Formats: sequence, structure tokens, C-alpha cells
Amino acid sequence: MATAPSALLIKPQLLEKAHELASELQRRNRRIVFAESCTAGWLPALLSTIPGISESLCGSAVVYREGTKQHWLDISSTDLADPAIGVVSAEVAAAMARHVLNRTSEADLAVSITGHLGPNAPPALDGVVYIGLAERASVGDQDVRTLRYQLAGTTASGESLRWTRQQQAIELVLQMALDALCSSSGNDQR
Repeated sequence: MATAPSALLIKPQLLEKAHELASELQRRNRRIVFAESCTAGWLPALLSTIPGISESLCGSAVVYREGTKQHWLDISSTDLADPAIGVVSAEVAAAMARHVLNRTSEADLAVSITGHLGPNAPPALDGVVYIGLAERASVGDQDVRTLRYQLAGTTASGESLRWTRQQQAIELVLQMALDALCSSSGNDQR
């Protein structure tokens, strides 16, 4: 049996990044929702440590399994089963972000993540994550973009590879959301 990390200590830079995102969301009067697979709920858990975040954090759909992605977010079973697309893909990350934003009317921004963190991932997908970001530009209009990342294959002393990669993925999602907010023009007041 594999052992869990002895202490799931959150790296200080993740807390700092979460605070930056929370500040930017509050400053711009924006709200965010997540659709998570490989980060398994860590994004809202981390943000929820920040007082006042309930003004900006709508929640997260943790859709770890393929069936949950299909039932909760209407992710295409055809895409999931297609070897050319599959669960770890730009198409699925985009669909996750789009669908969670459609289901969360109070959110302005949705960020999704899907990936294989290992250690038992297929070699071509080991450490690969896709992050999707959807913004509600205007009523019924969305801008969706995706990015692919290859996470490091090494760990810090005493950490599991999976936990190391999970923290890398969390930081990438927080940064992508922060970059999207900072590239928006002005204060997007409701």
C-alpha cells in the first residue's frame, strides 16, 4: 500500500498566490468557480483559508472520475473514450471550464484542470495537466482557452511525486486565474 504524505504541508508560495488571487478577485469585484479533477478540491480549500473569500469564491465541482465528469458537467462520453482526445486533453479541460461556468450564473470566471499526476499514468501522459479558463465576457458569451503543462518528475525530500505534482498544478491554476484577471481591462464592476 502506498503511503500518503506524512504531513500535507502547503508550501508558503501557494498561500501567497492564493492571497494574490483573492485580493485581485475582490479588487475587481469578480467571482470564480473551479472544475477540478487531479487537484481534487484543493483550490477552494486553499482559498477558503482567506477571510472574506465567500464574496469571490463560488465553489468547485470535483469531478475526479470520468462518469462524474459526464454526469455533473455533461462532458462528452465520446470525447472521453476517443484515444485521440481522452480525459487528459485540451478539449476536456475547455469543456469542464465552459460547463461549470454555465452552471454557475454568479461566476465571471471558471478554471478547470485535468491531468495524470502519476505514478501509474501512461508514459505519454505522466505529469501532463491541461488547464482551461472560461470568462463570461457578456451575457451568453464566453472566451475559453487552455494550456498544457508537463509537471516535474522529481520530488522534494520526503514528498511523494503525486503530492509534489499536485502542488505544482495548484500553483499553475492559481497563476492562470490571476493572469486572466490582471489582463482584464479596468475594474469589472457588476
